[in-house]
Amino acid sequence: MQWTLSNQLTVARVGLIPVLIAAFYFLPEPWNHYGAAFIFALAGFTDWLDGYLARTRGEVTAFGRFLDPVADKLLVASSLVLLVDSHDAPAILAMVIIGREIAIGALREWLAERASVVHVSKLGKWKTAAQLCAIESLLFYESIGSVNMQEVGVVLLWFASVLTLWSGYDYLQASWKDLRESQQ
Repeated sequence: MQWTLSNQLTVARVGLIPVLIAAFYFLPEPWNHYGAAFIFALAGFTDWLDGYLARTRGEVTAFGRFLDPVADKLLVASSLVLLVDSHDAPAILAMVIIGREIAIGALREWLAERASVVHVSKLGKWKTAAQLCAIESLLFYESIGSVNMQEVGVVLLWFASVLTLWSGYDYLQASWKDLRESQQ
């Protein structure tokens, strides 16, 4: 394994998850929301930065290709569980997002064993951005001026859920040939 800067950032993103959880549960109100939102934003920034560095510095590695989506899914799933537990997000939306991520993650692994690759689409990138914005809004929770971030977050989470299902469908459609061939 190459221990590149982009891989270090990905590992750091995973390491931020328990810090986010601790901030959310152990900081006093409203600092728990501010702290968790800041840590989530920092983790989201490392997601962008590790990808940028890997591409521009020629540091794309097999380890990074594996761990980066896993880190993203762990961060999103952990945050959604926190938000559902605190009644700040609808459980059904969290289930849709987490369920899709598990299913598509398993499909990616299966395709990798068959030496098949389905590349991340622009829709998948929009899905991730919508999820990150929704979760950030829900974690922050407080109003900014007259804008209720909780309400914004729930609307964005609905939008992210639609994109999540849509991109999952696209991913299944793109891998359909491999799925059909495995049945023969």
